[in-house]
Amino acid sequence: MISVSNVSMRYGSKVLFEDVSTTFISGRRYGLTGPNGAGKSTFMKVLTGELDAQKGNVVRPKKLGVLRQDQYAFDAYRVIDTVIMGNKALWSALEERDHLYEKAELTDDDGIRLGELEGVIGEEDGYEAESNAAVLLQGLDIPDELHERKMGELQGGQKVRVLLAQALFGNPQALLLDEPTNYLDLESIHWLQDFLVRFDGTLITISHDRHFLNSVCTHTADIDYQTIITYTGGYDDMVLQKTQVRQRIESQNEQREKKIAQLNDFIARFSAGTRSSQVNSRKKEVERLQTTELARSNIQRPYIRFDQLRPSGKHILEIEHLSKSYDQPVFKNFTSAVMRGDKVVLIGRNGTGKTTMLKSLLAGMAETDDKEFTRDHGTVKWGHEANIGYFAQDHTGTVTKGMTVADWLHQFDEKATEEDIRGILGQMLFRGEEGLKKTEALSGGEQARLIFCKLMLQKPNILIFDEPTNHLDLESINALNQALQKFEGTVLLVTHDEDLIDEVATRIWHFQDGKVEDFKGPYAEYQQVLAAAAK
Repeated sequence: MISVSNVSMRYGSKVLFEDVSTTFISGRRYGLTGPNGAGKSTFMKVLTGELDAQKGNVVRPKKLGVLRQDQYAFDAYRVIDTVIMGNKALWSALEERDHLYEKAELTDDDGIRLGELEGVIGEEDGYEAESNAAVLLQGLDIPDELHERKMGELQGGQKVRVLLAQALFGNPQALLLDEPTNYLDLESIHWLQDFLVRFDGTLITISHDRHFLNSVCTHTADIDYQTIITYTGGYDDMVLQKTQVRQRIESQNEQREKKIAQLNDFIARFSAGTRSSQVNSRKKEVERLQTTELARSNIQRPYIRFDQLRPSGKHILEIEHLSKSYDQPVFKNFTSAVMRGDKVVLIGRNGTGKTTMLKSLLAGMAETDDKEFTRDHGTVKWGHEANIGYFAQDHTGTVTKGMTVADWLHQFDEKATEEDIRGILGQMLFRGEEGLKKTEALSGGEQARLIFCKLMLQKPNILIFDEPTNHLDLESINALNQALQKFEGTVLLVTHDEDLIDEVATRIWHFQDGKVEDFKGPYAEYQQVLAAAAK
């Protein structure tokens, strides 16, 4: 259990939350939600003890599992040891024991201390520590051959998964996970969901994956209106309850305001007459009926709409015997045809070739982010009037530095008026002076929203997206989901967001073991086929 009493945090004049008192109960799994800038990560750091609250206090259990955000802190350690460090008591005992055994001679006191340490190691399941850590790593797609490597040898996404295993290790009484699904493929997300649903301690997680929150969470703690309100259920349940509460208060206020207007009319008409007692009675009634002042929500909802300047031909893409290898084949002899209006979602574990496929399709074209990339074998033919809009997985170099947001966007359609540019920027929450913001000052999420602005301005008839949700909040992901469903052109999309896959895809390309399976149908039907094949 984690208890929070009268906690407040503010930065300058901005209040994140004020006098928050709440309890996170053991056995419950809480999603910590709220718009970007509401204070989710700040509140999480207060819970872990990384930040001290400006006011109030937090009571937390002894064994706390925390997803560390510093990918480089453990570069000198073996992967397996990094995981075991998640149990601080065990790791401390193991280190002290190893230090004592390194001594040339042991004193009697050393022998007594070794006995005490062996007791701690036994109580903390230290003799099974490496095998237990290995199970976690395997579930998160870190293969056995990497377990003895140093953390510094791993890629960024692999490091994040090791740090997630560290947080889960050692049977913590509470788990605090900030964006645990980042860099996880769909299979790893499913594994994590199953693990967390079985977890019997207190779980608090921040995530921008709606499906993950709905699948895992029994409760949702929402940061908004400068406070935290806990709702029963997952993210969708919270949105429904929150909307209903807001609508009820607004309806009550509307009725009260009508009544107050009637009373004030009576007071104005008879205040100078002989009906003073009735006037005074109505003045008191007005004071009693004063409407509840509604705090403003921090939620900002972008509006994404992808139109086509002109439609493409019916046969949009033909792929014949496409192959690509690095040290070993990524995919071989892939042949397929994509028709206008197809929405193809590429799924599979990390490293199976999804991004490589998109780069192979774009090789030699102006839109590609990798000018030196070449296909090994095969042909790719784009159809008549094919006009491609591309969102790269790593878009850090896509937005040119040294420009304002508005100037960067304007270069993609010099005929667009200032009003057009400001309108599109406003749709993606770059309002007022935000349009004059320098591009080098943009966060990852702001860069992503600006690229969406570019695509809305250019109006391509083919959208190719590689992990577009990585830096987006839930509101932006929901807006993107709806925009892709309504888009009348063709979509090729790499994502691990299950709601996007389920609601957007009309077709699945599944990457596994050097092969690509082309399934013509939505994700739900594909899951049914897989389930039937597994029986």
